[in-house]
Amino acid sequence: MAVAEARKESMSMAISSSLTADMIQELPISTTTTTSKKLTLIPLIFLTYFEVAGGPSGAEPAVKAAGPLLTILGFLIFPFIWSIPEALVTAELSTAFPGNGGFVIWADEAFGPFWGSLMGTWKFFSVVANIAAFPVMCMDYLDKLFSVFSSGLPRKLALVGFTLMCSFLNYTGLVIVGYTAVVVGVISLFPFILMSLIAIPKIHPHRWVDIGQKGVKRNWNLYFNTLFWNLNFWDSVSTLAGEVEKPNKTFPQALFSAVILTCFGYLIPLFATIGAVFEDQSEWEAGFFANAAAIVSGEWLQVSIEIGVVLSSIGLFEAQLSSCVYQLVGMADLGFLPQFFAVRSKWFDTPWVGILLATVITVGASFMDFTDIVSSANFLYSLGMLLEFASFLWLRRKLPAVRRPYRVPMRLPGLIIACLIPSGFLILIMAIATKIVFLFCCMVTVFGIGLYFLMKLCKKKKWFKFSHEVQFYEQE
Repeated sequence: MAVAEARKESMSMAISSSLTADMIQELPISTTTTTSKKLTLIPLIFLTYFEVAGGPSGAEPAVKAAGPLLTILGFLIFPFIWSIPEALVTAELSTAFPGNGGFVIWADEAFGPFWGSLMGTWKFFSVVANIAAFPVMCMDYLDKLFSVFSSGLPRKLALVGFTLMCSFLNYTGLVIVGYTAVVVGVISLFPFILMSLIAIPKIHPHRWVDIGQKGVKRNWNLYFNTLFWNLNFWDSVSTLAGEVEKPNKTFPQALFSAVILTCFGYLIPLFATIGAVFEDQSEWEAGFFANAAAIVSGEWLQVSIEIGVVLSSIGLFEAQLSSCVYQLVGMADLGFLPQFFAVRSKWFDTPWVGILLATVITVGASFMDFTDIVSSANFLYSLGMLLEFASFLWLRRKLPAVRRPYRVPMRLPGLIIACLIPSGFLILIMAIATKIVFLFCCMVTVFGIGLYFLMKLCKKKKWFKFSHEVQFYEQE
């Protein structure tokens, strides 16, 4: 009897060992070294902050478009109807389905590989278009210090140089990028905090309720796109989940901390500047905070603001380049793209193929009109977010047993209502897009559909090597 039991136990162990070996063989070759350092809470907070905001610069056109009151109300209300719901969805799905694919994994798990691949296309091009705006924003502030960067060959060379410099920094490693974001975030915010404190004695509260100058027509397209551009991309950090230490615990803490930092980072300078500086509404263009600083306290503060914005542009560039590059790694691990997209540098353990691809596209897009860049990024992002909200709701119904370390404290009917409000805003953003933006986004969508079927053909013909990763998620 004892011998029989011993044989059964031996056979059970052998079967278990065989299954484990088979499962390991199904997994792709690991693209992450086990000794590589992981992101911790503080760097992740600032990377998330730079994914979304990076400082108040860029909010000025909202005042030009709709006046002081609507701008203040927009940055007060919009976080509740957009930023917080998006952050909550990201916190739940990132902890339930962790991995570098982020939202690609969520759409794939919810609706299948076609939608996962299309999600990847929309999000990648939206982030790359968004990245292209930061060198332009940087030059718009630099040309106030050095007029040589205002136009012509010097400006073009500076745009390319800025992009290449930031891309190389990204190549040196995500942990370095994370701590760079912390340093850059503190230094770039300090001049705005200082300006707000100096402006307190000069504030006239009645200016906060100014509905705008008479005879100035409101530009709703510019207003809503400015709000959306300054307060979106909360889910971009989800593509870094595979690089985060204890993501189940770290992600919710980082997201909620970044929401608070972002909201105060916009509202405090806006209240101070609107209340203390009386200028024509048409003057509120990108870069106006620097001019306001000169009025509040002189040229020294203006220069400090301009330097802060340049540093902020670096942080924004680094954070968003990291997210789109590691998204490609996740898509390669999932088999949506060839394995070479997940190849890492021997020196820095960074996915250099994705960095190179994103850099080339960014250099080309940085010569586009700034408004078209922002509108295109917003439109593509809106398409992806509609699919993301649908994935979130369907996964609650489809996979209720998957363990969710953070769970939005609402049942499905309440979640549907909560997602309808921001979804309505997404549809509005797309409805007010220009024909050029609509045409560009249609082309990207057609490209995404074609890419999916091309990759299927490549797998069938075995033209490239693809991963076949099997995902296992913890059950409750």
